[in-house]
Amino acid sequence: MAGNPADPPQLSEEEMLKQWQNMASGEAGADDMAAAMGEQGQKILDQNEIDSLLGIDKDDPSTKGRGIKALLDQSVVNYEKLPMLEVVYDKFERILSTSLRQYTADNVDVTIMNMTSVRFGDYLNQIPLPAGIVVVNAVGLDDYVLLVYESNLIYAVVDVMLGGRKSRPLPVSGRNFTAIERKILDTLTDIVLRDLSESFGPIAPIQFKSERMEVNPRFTVISQEANVAILVTVKVNLEGREGKMQFCLPYATLEPVREQLLQQFMGEKFGQDNIWENHLSQELYHTTVKLDAVLDQMTFQLNEVLDWKIGDTIMLNAREFSPIKLESGGVLKMLGTMGRALDFKAVKVSHNITDLNNLKQG
Repeated sequence: MAGNPADPPQLSEEEMLKQWQNMASGEAGADDMAAAMGEQGQKILDQNEIDSLLGIDKDDPSTKGRGIKALLDQSVVNYEKLPMLEVVYDKFERILSTSLRQYTADNVDVTIMNMTSVRFGDYLNQIPLPAGIVVVNAVGLDDYVLLVYESNLIYAVVDVMLGGRKSRPLPVSGRNFTAIERKILDTLTDIVLRDLSESFGPIAPIQFKSERMEVNPRFTVISQEANVAILVTVKVNLEGREGKMQFCLPYATLEPVREQLLQQFMGEKFGQDNIWENHLSQELYHTTVKLDAVLDQMTFQLNEVLDWKIGDTIMLNAREFSPIKLESGGVLKMLGTMGRALDFKAVKVSHNITDLNNLKQG
């Protein structure tokens, strides 16, 4: 059957290879490349379409959260949430607001903006410099966390503490911090970490202590770059001046108190219900238990048992004061002696279950 004249001519493998070599060496122009690709029925993507596919088109906000970049970022946030950690920082927000008002002698508003999961290495790379990065030793967890001050907050606190309340907020410069700014920042850090330790009090006795302050993120590596951490962003408003501080808490650091942080409310106990336990114990006290009084036990061979006839007598080794075993389900519970109470046969208990357990342990 003859081919359709409108169909593009089929190229041999050698011809296709030669075309691709020419395109790679730059001998073929853009028109030739488009024609070659068009002959194979394929569409060439321009740069805007490629950026949209990858999800990195800055000019188009609609591409945010889409594309290949969104798939890569999705693996970061899919980590378990810690409900009690949100309660801890909610308490921290209230305590720190009061402390900063006393420290600055002015109105201060502290707000927890968000709590997300990030890769530790990615977070270090995105810290806006200059910044005050404090390496914090979490005593009680045997690990470290990071406290990061944005430069906006540092300059705002320094301005307020040095009497610049009536002036307009100055633009933030990219310079390093002076000795005075570092001293004020050390005092602020002591207040923040003291309040954070108090907020963690109901969870565990943890003390957060500042070890050192750095301005270069490379000197503040406290975890593997691929490890996941919780990033808590706190916004502080000082008389119209706003700044942020961030807490970077690696999951490995919080592992010793993970069960407490997974609680839905303070004091929750997993796999344990005190009300149900009390009800069960009360019902057990009123449960009927069958006890078997065993006078003696003897062992016979099967051929002897087969020779038994009606009227045969089996002699037991029990005597008048021989101990009687009281068993429940074949398990020894008490010991006693045989006797009589009114018209009933009875057993006087000589060793209860507690005595027998003590004898076993001894």
